[in-house]
Amino acid sequence: MRAKRRRVDPRVLAVVRTDNTFERVTFRGAPAWQGQCLFCRKKLVVDEDGRPLTAVSLEHIVARSSGGTDELFNLALACPGCNHEKGRSHDRKGLSDARAGEVVEALLARRRARWREPS
Repeated sequence: MRAKRRRVDPRVLAVVRTDNTFERVTFRGAPAWQGQCLFCRKKLVVDEDGRPLTAVSLEHIVARSSGGTDELFNLALACPGCNHEKGRSHDRKGLSDARAGEVVEALLARRRARWREPS
């Protein structure tokens, strides 16, 4: 029986290349990128092609439902639990909710602090 391979989203590798928490490592004997969840700093690992090797979720900091885009400044990688919690707790309320707006601004600031120019 072959192991199921996760679908590759090219945005994942683009985020990895612009997030300074990600560095090249050897994971299970193969080259990979290891970095941190935008929220909880849990270890995230993707292979050189951007295929998740651990549970990884693509996070839209400003949700698409609130006008967020796929621009790299608005994308980050998160563990699925954190991404789901933000979606359930804040994204559905929209940016007009004061707390949701605070969370989004804090995450955008964290993304800016982690930014590195792609090579």
